[in-house]
Amino acid sequence: LAAPLLLQPILFPCITGESHDVPFGERFSVKVNLWLAVFSFVGNYWYTHYFYNVLHASYTMPGHDVNGVPIGMFFATHFYFSFYHVFANLFLRKIVTTYQPGFGRTVYFWLTVLVLSYFVAFMESLTISGFPCYSFDDRFQAYTLGSAFYAIYFIVSFPMFLRIDTDQTFSVFQSAVEALATSMFVLILLDAVRL
Repeated sequence: LAAPLLLQPILFPCITGESHDVPFGERFSVKVNLWLAVFSFVGNYWYTHYFYNVLHASYTMPGHDVNGVPIGMFFATHFYFSFYHVFANLFLRKIVTTYQPGFGRTVYFWLTVLVLSYFVAFMESLTISGFPCYSFDDRFQAYTLGSAFYAIYFIVSFPMFLRIDTDQTFSVFQSAVEALATSMFVLILLDAVRL
C-alpha cells in the first residue's frame, strides 16, 4: 500500500502537478513523503511502546521486527498517515483560506484539529480491532483512552503538516527538521500524559 506513495515522486511526479524537470529534492511530493516517513518511523519505533505499556497492546504478526514493531507496520503507517494528513489538510486549509484571521477562526481551527484527531484515532482503533495480529487487554479502554492517547499524535502533527502544504518553499532538510520537531513534541506530550 505504501509503494505507490513512495514511488510516485520518482516515477510519476506529474500526478501531483510536478514536472520531471523539477529537481528531485525540490519536489513537493518528496518533501511530504520525507516528512511522513520520518514521523511514521518515530511513531513506530518509539511511540508504539506507550501502547504496549499503557494499553497492554501487542503485535503477534510473524516475521522480523524493529524495536518490537513488525517491519510491515512501518510501511502501513506511512500509507495510513498519508491518508490521515491529506484528509486533515483538506479541512484545515479550507478554514485558513475561507475565514479571516481572528479569534473565531483560531477557535474553529483548533476545535477542528481536536475533533479530527480523536475521530481518526478512534476509527483506527476500531478498525484495527479486526486485525488478528494486534490485540488489547481491554477493548473499551483501547477505544476510549487509547484513542485519546493516540489523538495526541494528530493534535500536533495535523497543524505542523499543514505548514508544509501552505509553504511549499520548505527544503528537504526543513521537512526533515519539521518532522523531527513534531515527533519530539508528540513524545513530550505522550510522556506527560503517561505520568
